[in-house]
Amino acid sequence: MSKQTSADYGADSIQVLEGLEPVRKRPGMYIGSTSATGLHHMVWEIVDNGIDEAIAGHASYVEAELQADGGVRVRDDGRGIPTGIHAKTGKSTVETVLTVLHAGGKFGGGGYKVSGGLHGVGASVVNALSRKLIVRVFQDGKIFEQEYERGAPKSDLKVVGNTKEKGTEIIFYPDETIFETTEFNFETITDRMRHSAYLTKGLKTIAIDEQSGTRDEYYYEGGIAAYVEHLNETTKPIHEKIFYCEKQIDTSNVEIAIQYNESFTENVKAFTNNIPNPEGGTHLVGFRSALTKVINDYARKNSLLKEKEENLTGEDVRDGLCAVILVKIPEPQFEGQTKGKLGNSEVRTHVERVMNEYLSYFFEENPTAAKSIINKAIIAARARKAARAARDNILRKGVLEGASMPGKLNDCATRNPDEAELFLVEGDSAGGTAITGRDSYFQAILPLRGKVLNVERARLDKMLANNEIVNIVKALGVGIGDDFDISRLRYNRIILMTDADVDGSHIATLLLTFFYRFMKPLVEGGHIYLAKPPLYKLMSGTTIKAYVFDDAERDTVLAKMVEDRKAAGKATINPNDTLQKQAGISDIGRFKGLGEMDDTELWQTTMDPEQRVLIKVSVEDAEKADMVFSMLMGEEVEIRKDFILSRAKFATDLDV
Repeated sequence: MSKQTSADYGADSIQVLEGLEPVRKRPGMYIGSTSATGLHHMVWEIVDNGIDEAIAGHASYVEAELQADGGVRVRDDGRGIPTGIHAKTGKSTVETVLTVLHAGGKFGGGGYKVSGGLHGVGASVVNALSRKLIVRVFQDGKIFEQEYERGAPKSDLKVVGNTKEKGTEIIFYPDETIFETTEFNFETITDRMRHSAYLTKGLKTIAIDEQSGTRDEYYYEGGIAAYVEHLNETTKPIHEKIFYCEKQIDTSNVEIAIQYNESFTENVKAFTNNIPNPEGGTHLVGFRSALTKVINDYARKNSLLKEKEENLTGEDVRDGLCAVILVKIPEPQFEGQTKGKLGNSEVRTHVERVMNEYLSYFFEENPTAAKSIINKAIIAARARKAARAARDNILRKGVLEGASMPGKLNDCATRNPDEAELFLVEGDSAGGTAITGRDSYFQAILPLRGKVLNVERARLDKMLANNEIVNIVKALGVGIGDDFDISRLRYNRIILMTDADVDGSHIATLLLTFFYRFMKPLVEGGHIYLAKPPLYKLMSGTTIKAYVFDDAERDTVLAKMVEDRKAAGKATINPNDTLQKQAGISDIGRFKGLGEMDDTELWQTTMDPEQRVLIKVSVEDAEKADMVFSMLMGEEVEIRKDFILSRAKFATDLDV
């Protein structure tokens, strides 16, 4: 390979991409990825334009429809994209918005005071990444229409009819040469439309699936107060009235809703201009600071805290907190491409002012609610101190230190976390089989006795008194609570290996609850897996023909064996013969548990990287995951019963 000299590198070496070419060449820079996440981001960009119209007071509804032909139609009743000729481009403003990056009503301050979306480039990006896009504008009694192909207009904007309606309709078909998948998920669409209705009081959002005929409408007059009520559906609130306030300070509009519940976890959602900020930012900092101050001030003033008692910490006052913070500002500054964290410094001050004023009023007017909240925080403070004492005691004994591994842990030889994997195995018997059958170079085994503690109903001090939990924490090496540090993780893959029955599923759920509540970065980082042991072994005499995972796969495999035997002239077709007999299978053995397999079988079916099936645990929707864990593992029996009964149809074969 020849070296390139400086003379070879000149002006001609610099590639200039014009129009929408940069978007098609580097789509990930504009929509995050070309996976299903990026695909759905296309919908959000167009939907957010309609929502911006609603926030500005010009639209009353936004609807998104998944069409049977694979397209997505988004419609609002706002002002409609301007249809006149744009002075700078000499083209219609509709075409300018759809073909020029950074052209939109969100620049220059004249179109929107606040907005979400891709800072005004959303429509053009969607157009660039669609094989076909049709735009219709309902304006001034006329219907304007224009069609595009891969970002390029097929004709000029033209009038195609008359109307009394107003607004914009865009239908787009994602380019299959760019996206890994072009199949939309209707549940993902409905979730987003529901959230949009919560975050914009008085806005109706509609999600339609043309193929199934499903139509879901959302409208919440209470806005984010209704959102908090929804988030608390699976838990028991400790005060009935939801705290809600809204105030305009300078150019910031601050809206906050709060209701505490009996859980031990904090659930706070922060948004800027309807954009979720999962990493928080200045609005969350201001909220937390004011919350801690107001609660301590009220507790001191009303003698709920004894004179010698120290102030409640932020951690204490957030125990069981459910809140939504929504700020609307004209020029949001986000940290990172994903807008995960708000950076505007003035917003912290504005949120603090609103919280200090209105939460103090709320406590004065609702003393019973204030007392319940403060008593819960005081109990949390005592538990925190007990947990610290328990943790310090454990640390003094060296229990959580890497040098002192659990006695039951059979570690692997490698010390490279990228190579290593840890199996958490149900039962000592199966654990012993796994130890014999594993590849000891990279596979570590930690047997677990019985069902681990349900951490949904336990604080950290109780958890640290549980041997199985402590053994897991020790083995992983990451610590827990304030000491958690993912950089110390000893195994890149943590595999939950339980029996393929109801008890095994319960144990896996208990473990997942622990990881989700106390080591969420492990879940978010893709470190947690579920092993998938087989349920059946198909035998022909003394020969193992196949291992299968469930009834459906068993029947599919048997049917394939019958076809293969017919093709080979070996199958005798008798109407009275079972599928098993026609397939030449003498016995179908069902494994009742991992312990029924010998070490070779367990290795071949469940542990061998070349043959095993692992299910990676991910959190696509943290809010939904949070609610499911609360329903399944929380104290509310009726909620759990309703949840299980509503999904009973999915349990086709229970091994009880």
